[in-house]
Amino acid sequence: MPKFLRIGVHQSNVSGYTSKAWCIRRIGSTVYLKWGAVEVQGAGDGRKVYWTVPPREKEIRCKALKAADDYVRNAIARRRSHSYEPLASIIATRRRPVRRIADTDQALATILIVDIVRSTEKAARLGDTRWTQVMNHYYAAVRKELKTSRGKEIVTTGDGMLARFKAPAAAVQCAKTIREAVRTLGLEIRAGLHAGEYKVSGPDTVGLALHIGSRVAAKARPGEVLVSSAVRELMSESDVSFKDRGVHQLKGVPKRWRLYRVIA
Repeated sequence: MPKFLRIGVHQSNVSGYTSKAWCIRRIGSTVYLKWGAVEVQGAGDGRKVYWTVPPREKEIRCKALKAADDYVRNAIARRRSHSYEPLASIIATRRRPVRRIADTDQALATILIVDIVRSTEKAARLGDTRWTQVMNHYYAAVRKELKTSRGKEIVTTGDGMLARFKAPAAAVQCAKTIREAVRTLGLEIRAGLHAGEYKVSGPDTVGLALHIGSRVAAKARPGEVLVSSAVRELMSESDVSFKDRGVHQLKGVPKRWRLYRVIA
């Protein structure tokens, strides 16, 4: 599977930063895409690239082999023009070290994931220098709202952020205020929330709840704040209004989840 790493303002000889990776392959007349946030460690040919959260995936069914080949060729050409470079090494899922139970804390939290809608298009239009300035303002706005709502940042994901909250109502309100704050920068986000257990093991925060939250966010439409039934059940009728968005199978998650849209 051809793989590409977005270098942006970074260079190939720089280590220890969060970026984006993108992969594509063709099987017959079907094209498979995979993309998401990655962490880059090391430099040059010896660098290692890890997914920071489970990557998103998409399947495009073309009518003929030529149409599939054309799609792949054009997709690669577009990404290369957006400061993506070919990546020869695999993109690995980081293995977590085995730790003693005594070193691991487990807790219940509401997980919030936000990311920017059509960020690649905006970055290409603005150019790296201007886009870097916009992203700096974006993260400043997100972190300001997190601090106000007493949320804790877990990790940045290229053009988004994953955070946790003790109270679901605070998480939902934070998502809404982030959405309005970044609109002043000409940006639109999508947000997903899920409540469940997570584990803090040393510097790492892990747990299925984080993955489910990521999948909920992937189902959100531009400008939409979407929550799982786990979040909905923890909130009273007076906290916020919801609209049922039906039952969904979240990729890689064992059971189907009912999702709700937060009504502004």
